[in-house]
Amino acid sequence: MIEDLQKIETEAQAALSGAATIDDLRTLETELLGKQAPLTQAKRQIASLDPSQRRDAGRSLNEARQRVEQSLGSRRSELARQERAVQLEGERLDLTEVANLDVVGHAHVVTQTWEALEDTFVGMGFRIAEGPEVETDWHNFDALNIPPGHPARDGFDTIYVNHGDPGSTLLRTHTSPVQIRTMLDQEPPIYIVAPGRVFRRDTADATHLPVFHQIEGLVVDRDISLADLAGTIEAFTEAYFGPGFSSRLRPNYFPFTEPSAEFDIQRPDGSWLELGGCGMVHPNVLRAGGIDPEQWSGFAFGFGIDRLALLKFGVDDLREFFNNDIRMLSQF
Repeated sequence: MIEDLQKIETEAQAALSGAATIDDLRTLETELLGKQAPLTQAKRQIASLDPSQRRDAGRSLNEARQRVEQSLGSRRSELARQERAVQLEGERLDLTEVANLDVVGHAHVVTQTWEALEDTFVGMGFRIAEGPEVETDWHNFDALNIPPGHPARDGFDTIYVNHGDPGSTLLRTHTSPVQIRTMLDQEPPIYIVAPGRVFRRDTADATHLPVFHQIEGLVVDRDISLADLAGTIEAFTEAYFGPGFSSRLRPNYFPFTEPSAEFDIQRPDGSWLELGGCGMVHPNVLRAGGIDPEQWSGFAFGFGIDRLALLKFGVDDLREFFNNDIRMLSQF
């Protein structure tokens, strides 16, 4: 009987080696280990053997069955790996980096302008400062000399958020709160620019968006004067726009500066373009920032990054930058 078991096992192992698919193995499992399988039939025959032969025959039968089961498991794992490899090859995607440089992406035109402005001001000795986009009413208005009921608040058309007391938390309307936070966090002298995203209830048109970008500058030091402000604006104009461009200041009013001005740039053809607002930091704003206006003085300025991109790249409509038309954006 032991010789018969060896023959059965040899045939079983050969059949398992020849199985080509998982389905073939399922069929073989029934044929080799099922109720009608030769190994199962042999187990029934052990009872008819002489008692002295039953022990060896039973041990040989169990060992043969274990080896067949192990081979079955090994072959099943091997076929599963093969089938998985075929599946993966069929689903494989070529993610090789595109070699055609004409279709490689690049920074958005507003991002390019933002980074160029940062580089320009850092080259002039400023550092970059940042602050939260969700601000308190105090940082956004009160500390900037715009108390409750001040008519200047109407021009900002603020977007308030549902947090804390009603009207206490909002999406910042300008990056000026960064100036307050900087003054509260560090001692003068202060030389910073604060670029960032701001929010107002504006209807989108060629020159306005409800979400746009600003950059503001703040200088606080001893004996700072309006002449320092004018010189800084002129130095920025030449550094950013290049030779042939100049600047001028025109009197204006802002609650957070006194005196206040608008600054324009003059192009090489002699035409003027309004760029932003500026002025000497109001003493009330210095006090809100924890700085004594009797010892320190300063100036501030700010303008829109998006509008500057319009001017620099000769685009007529601000909305074109955010329509995500690749034909438009790929030009810059």
